[in-house]
Amino acid sequence: MNEYTLKYGTNPNQSPARIFMRNGGNLPIEILNGRPGYINFLDALNSWQLVRELKASLNLPSAASFKHVSPAGAALGLPLSDKERKIFFVDSNLDINASPLACAYARARGTDRLSSFGDWIALSDECDELTAMFIKREVSDGIIAPSYTPKALEILKSKRKGNYAVVKIDPDYEPESTETRDIFGITFEQGRNTAPVIDPSKYDSPVTAVKDIPQNARRDLTLALITLKYTQSNSVCVTKDGQTLGVGAGQQSRLHCVKLACDKADLRLLREHPKVLELEFRDDLGRPERDNAIASMLAGDFLKADEKRDFLAENVGGSLGSDAFFPFPDSIERARLSGVKYVAQPGGSIRDDLVIKACDDYGMSMVMTGRRLFHH
Repeated sequence: MNEYTLKYGTNPNQSPARIFMRNGGNLPIEILNGRPGYINFLDALNSWQLVRELKASLNLPSAASFKHVSPAGAALGLPLSDKERKIFFVDSNLDINASPLACAYARARGTDRLSSFGDWIALSDECDELTAMFIKREVSDGIIAPSYTPKALEILKSKRKGNYAVVKIDPDYEPESTETRDIFGITFEQGRNTAPVIDPSKYDSPVTAVKDIPQNARRDLTLALITLKYTQSNSVCVTKDGQTLGVGAGQQSRLHCVKLACDKADLRLLREHPKVLELEFRDDLGRPERDNAIASMLAGDFLKADEKRDFLAENVGGSLGSDAFFPFPDSIERARLSGVKYVAQPGGSIRDDLVIKACDDYGMSMVMTGRRLFHH
């Protein structure tokens, strides 16, 4: 297939619309079910690049939950604890830990379940039956993966009254080294961003007084940076235990990026509060309604301010990545309130010394990657 006709473009009035290869070759994708749209493909191709790079860099199955060309969450295929199974609404009859890929998607979806409602899913590996069973229970628009087992494909095809979008991508496809796009009738061209997000040796030489960055934090910082590489800028990402906790995307202010990412991380962590875990819902209440109820209660006075503060103070050890430098130390001030202990950012601000001092004041370790990760 060298061309695929779309129902319309970004909006219903934007027709005709299609995807095709400028060189006249065949598309590296196959549509196995449904009819993906323009925005679906933007999400699919961005999210596929993210999970492909995660798998190549960290050698673990990975998954992403995308909405409006930015990740709501991304994660690695690590086992779920009983607590995580509960807060991610994993049914007790689903042996999800038997599939690292299913765990990866449950973690990615669990980052920000409100934002992931109606998401596009990307998987780094072949979609298996367990992963498909978990996906079937969630509200989602479609999925992209390198392959699907017959049973997984059968399950996915049954979603959305048979209209669930299922896309298969050639895992060996590599685009050309330059990319182009048209804006207002003018064509832009640039080299594709193929550079690694960080030289691993940077982890051995933090610029702060605290020099130790353990292996799990290095993994989490790499996860944050790769996630940012495919997130609309400005952007900041908080990670912990192989999963994103909060992604702040598309903000004009660096501080607002940090606040958004950290506020989301706080809400994600507060779902683990004993009072939240003890909540019981009616059997007829769906997952989206439960998510909305929990979010509303956490935004209100279900937990008192001191209860939130004390609980978050116990959850130290998170990692934070930024796609560009911090112009002021205020971002570090906000990050430490969400338990961030490890930071990775490009550096290059005239106030780098003040940002480093703020990290030193709070016992945080920071590396400067020298690599900006803007994505537009």
